[in-house]
Amino acid sequence: MVESFFTIEKEGSGDYREKGSKFLAGAFPVNNEDEIKEILLAQKAAHPKSRHVCYAYRLDLEGKDFRANDDGEPSGTAGKPMLGQLDTRNLTKTLVTCVRYFGGKKLGASGLIHAYKTSTSEALDTAGIKEIKIRSYYEVSFAYERMNDLMRFIKHDELKILGQDYDNGCKLRFSIPVADSQAVLDSLGKLYDIKTELLYTK
Repeated sequence: MVESFFTIEKEGSGDYREKGSKFLAGAFPVNNEDEIKEILLAQKAAHPKSRHVCYAYRLDLEGKDFRANDDGEPSGTAGKPMLGQLDTRNLTKTLVTCVRYFGGKKLGASGLIHAYKTSTSEALDTAGIKEIKIRSYYEVSFAYERMNDLMRFIKHDELKILGQDYDNGCKLRFSIPVADSQAVLDSLGKLYDIKTELLYTK
């Protein structure tokens, strides 16, 4: 199971110019295609006189949910090198866009690839990279007399309490990185009369 992934810390921007053409790149943290559509619409609205608004994204952790779009540029000269910058940094849940204002002189395939690659790389550099640990979310049920044992246990550095319920028995919900889950469950199993249920992982 994948235990963590890399994405960008914040939005970033890049600016590359060649023979009068301007390539304005952007990098955006995203979670789904709806967010991507909103950003692309905003980019096109903000640059109505631009010739192209190219983009690439990767959303999933398995490398299957991705797209590269040339938006009218010669095939493989825009979206593909932009996606390559995501892959080089092993990024997911990330969208990169690049708005091109045509300067009147053709750059050729190699020139376009270099321009889209360079501007996208700068945008990602300014956005920064962070590692996200995938977490498992649990609910534990326990007898009231086990309260002190459990409270001592949940001082684990990576454990986050999400909620508590004492109306219908004693229950507590928490999350912890997948990498630490088995050790946590083993420790909980040693506490008398505590039942653990996996809610989900994300």
